[in-house]
Amino acid sequence: MSDGTATTADLDVRLEKHRTELTGYCYRMLGSSFEAEDAVQDTMVRAWRSFEKFEGRSSMRSWLYRIATNVCLDMLNAGNRRARPMDLSAPSPLAQAALTPRPDHTWLEPMPDARVLPSVSDPAEAAVAKESVRLAFMAALQHLPPKQRAVLVLREVLAWKASEVAELLDTSVASVNSALQRARATLAEREGAGADAATSDPLDEEQQKLLERYVAAFEGYDMTALTALLHEDAIMTMPPFDLWLRGTDDMTGFMTTIGAACANSRLFPVAVNGLPGFAHYKPDPEAGGYTPWAVQVLEISKGRISGLHCFLDTARWFPLFGLPPHIDAETDKNE
Repeated sequence: MSDGTATTADLDVRLEKHRTELTGYCYRMLGSSFEAEDAVQDTMVRAWRSFEKFEGRSSMRSWLYRIATNVCLDMLNAGNRRARPMDLSAPSPLAQAALTPRPDHTWLEPMPDARVLPSVSDPAEAAVAKESVRLAFMAALQHLPPKQRAVLVLREVLAWKASEVAELLDTSVASVNSALQRARATLAEREGAGADAATSDPLDEEQQKLLERYVAAFEGYDMTALTALLHEDAIMTMPPFDLWLRGTDDMTGFMTTIGAACANSRLFPVAVNGLPGFAHYKPDPEAGGYTPWAVQVLEISKGRISGLHCFLDTARWFPLFGLPPHIDAETDKNE
């Protein structure tokens, strides 16, 4: 069946099969889980409405990426740059720790792997895709002007040819190559600013054991055991609060004082931003069982945990990850 005679049902199916990769692209462009999904929905609606004008001069995939790019560039015109707490301020000593929230649009947002990482058979391609949604890489992308961001993602992550990107952006190959060079230089300057963990995919045996020890230490609220798993200069962030902590003493000190209510919590694994993560439920003193508290994202480097990022707006994050709003005391992790 040709593009011009596609039935409604056929067109729906053809558009839908691109949703995951388009969501990944829009997420890298926007840094927001929900804005990315909105952008993809807008892309699908625009594609549906203008399909009669699509003459098949390019592939449907290229056509959809052109629409998605325009949607993202329009959304980025407001100039908002999403960030992590350590992109905005210095770490706070524990003695000065204050939980000051900032608006949602301030923060780089977490994203379930399943919503942005299409299934691919090539391990190298899968590894690049995961690396390109990790929090540090996503934060670095935020320092690029929107069109440079698009060029870098299309060329370096999605492996488009310079000529294909030039056609998509209505510009020259020379302009694309120049933008890519500038984008690479900016990212190189940002490499030391909290580079992501070098986790293998899938996790190797040593990394898996580290995570098992982390779960045991966190659920047991054993600060001695937890300290042994952390880098000395590990960092802890807690969006929507701008507070962030550096070092094992401040991290464990926070957990046993301001964060003491998290003792006896339960952790359930989630796949998030190409990194190991957990849904954190803390004891619910009123209803019993456990109530949502955070989506944790862990960075691992050289056999230890280098970053613990706790996204606390559970009313937004738990539904996104398909997580239940309450856990009974007897819930088995294998269910």
